[in-house]
Amino acid sequence: MRVSLFRRAAPDPDHISVVHGGELFRVAVRRRAAARRFTLRVSNATGEIVLTLPVGGDLKAATRFVEAHGAWIAARLQRLPERILLRPGDTVPLRGVPHRILHRVGERGPVAAGTDGEGRAVIAVSGEAPHVPRRVRDFLRREAERDLAEAVARHTAALGRRGRAITVRDTTSRWGSCTASGRLNFSWRLILAPPFVLDYLAAHEVAHLAEMNHSHRFWRVVHGLCPRTQEAERWLKRHGAELHRYG
Repeated sequence: MRVSLFRRAAPDPDHISVVHGGELFRVAVRRRAAARRFTLRVSNATGEIVLTLPVGGDLKAATRFVEAHGAWIAARLQRLPERILLRPGDTVPLRGVPHRILHRVGERGPVAAGTDGEGRAVIAVSGEAPHVPRRVRDFLRREAERDLAEAVARHTAALGRRGRAITVRDTTSRWGSCTASGRLNFSWRLILAPPFVLDYLAAHEVAHLAEMNHSHRFWRVVHGLCPRTQEAERWLKRHGAELHRYG
């Protein structure tokens, strides 16, 4: 019989719990080969708290690091923008234009964007109140799918490339991506931004069908497809995180 002289290290927990000021914070644990020190991050998109540590980092020491930063975590969470849950009366941007969610009680019909009696932009929703957020979210996703399909078709035609399958998801780390097989993926939240921003993201991912990199040649393709590239990049840097408030 052979006996191992080494004990296998226990796997990390998926999170650690830290208490500060009477509040309990759940902190996700991530090891990264490129990490050289302990770092803490609070996602603007989801509010998730993430502790990153080197592969060989000591978890107990990392836990003490997090506990010492409890006040920072609490302050960072307080600065996050208020979430808009897409309930009746909430305001949500559609193609960059604020729309109030109007619940038409007792009526039936599809969700539709329009104006109310005073000419203000609304998204009108019928059905029972508990279903309003889901119906609005589904409507926004369908609108995103339609606008993205049109933009991708236009840019692939200009580039001389065949159309590819498009998937619309609720992503938090990327606005869009292009796989090696040419599948294009986008966030539905692009429908909340002004149209030139959605158009830029469509052009960006279509450009990857020609250049699967971010070389100078790639950016020449992007600018050729979308002259407002720099303007869209600036808008995303300033306002992109705000789009994750909705839904």
